[in-house]
Amino acid sequence: MQPPPASRLVAAAALIAGVPALALLVLMATAQLSVGPGLLALASVIAGAVALARIWLGNLRRLAEAIRRAELGDADPIPPGGPVLLRSVEEAAEGVRRLARSAQQRAELVLRLRRADEAIVERLPDPLVVLGAEGGALRANAAARALFPAERGSQGDLGALLRHPLLADALDQALAEARPQRVDLSLPVPVLRELMVHLIPMEPPLADGGRIVMLLSDRTRERAVERMRADFVANASHELRTPLASLIGFIETLRGPAQDDAEARARFLGIMAEQADRMRRLIDDLLGLTRIEVTEHQPPTGRVALAQLARAEAEAMAPILTQRRATLEPALDEAATAVPADAEQLAQVLRNLLENAARYGREGGTIRLEVARASPGAAGPRWPPRPGVVISVADDGPGIAKHHLPRLTERFYRVDRGRSRNAGGTGLGLAIVKHIVNRHRGQIAIESEEGVGSTFRIWLPGE
Repeated sequence: MQPPPASRLVAAAALIAGVPALALLVLMATAQLSVGPGLLALASVIAGAVALARIWLGNLRRLAEAIRRAELGDADPIPPGGPVLLRSVEEAAEGVRRLARSAQQRAELVLRLRRADEAIVERLPDPLVVLGAEGGALRANAAARALFPAERGSQGDLGALLRHPLLADALDQALAEARPQRVDLSLPVPVLRELMVHLIPMEPPLADGGRIVMLLSDRTRERAVERMRADFVANASHELRTPLASLIGFIETLRGPAQDDAEARARFLGIMAEQADRMRRLIDDLLGLTRIEVTEHQPPTGRVALAQLARAEAEAMAPILTQRRATLEPALDEAATAVPADAEQLAQVLRNLLENAARYGREGGTIRLEVARASPGAAGPRWPPRPGVVISVADDGPGIAKHHLPRLTERFYRVDRGRSRNAGGTGLGLAIVKHIVNRHRGQIAIESEEGVGSTFRIWLPGE
């Protein structure tokens, strides 16, 4: 084996002899040790340091060579005649390699377990969001992303949830006390949602830095069903009272004074049939509105070609248009597509708007039906600055006073109660339209001028 370089030998010897040589020089400088014996002792220290340094550097070179040969797979990494120390070094190197392999296997196992955990969390039916120490969302599973759809570059509705004051207080308490918290809260926009939120602190933090696991339970449907039951009973009892009273009165009349009066019987039976049909329409609309409100918080899925849908609804409205001697002027963009959308509900929107225009517009007038892609810079209502489509239904009827416009979409709100009943309306058509538009995350704009007519515009996400 080649001797070590002189520079390394000098450095190693200086490292070994440094302290005792300095001590000898101090003793000689303070006259506590004679110069002759002191120089002799200093020379002995330096010689011994050089010898030890040579042995030390030699052993290090042998150790490096043994490790290199072992890594190359040499069957006999220990040189013949090498010291027993090298065999111990080889055993230590093998132990290090085994430890490295074990650590790598454990790391792979941890990675597989982490991926399995992520897959399980991703497939959980309940929405789950992992929050960092500052309360920001680190990740969310598929159910949470479906509940809080986010636009590109933003957290969307989830950001609004995280800014809710009640949730912020519960987060601070969970982090401060390191105990799970529960909070019930309501999100009013874009549609009303009732949520029960469980906050579970993670100590130590998760691998991605998560400090809080937020488990969400959407109670909107249950609360909506409770409200719908109460509203249905209240509305039905109020709106059905008048036609029921009329039916009971006519039945009593037919049983009594008009029992033998054929002319009166025919006239009363006709009125009774109208009242019964009115009750049927009212109950159908109430049930339809209830179904829409129960699912209003859940966005639709699907694509709807609006021109084709509008054409089908216009053809279905032909009898009413003929009865009112109204003319329909369509302007349909074949490329306008609502996404996401529910075809059945959008058909109901078109049907209600066209029916309102026919029933309450001018007899013998003109109804304009338009379907087009939204133009953010165009004159008119300020629509959201993202791709969308607009449905517009306009009539040239008597118009509506401006103070009525904000309340037109309320259930059972009527501008002229007598005219509405004579026209066969239930007072629920525009309320149904509003809730369908809310479910589609759209917007509704109503414009009207007395003596000129009314225009109803619906903006929907689309392309």
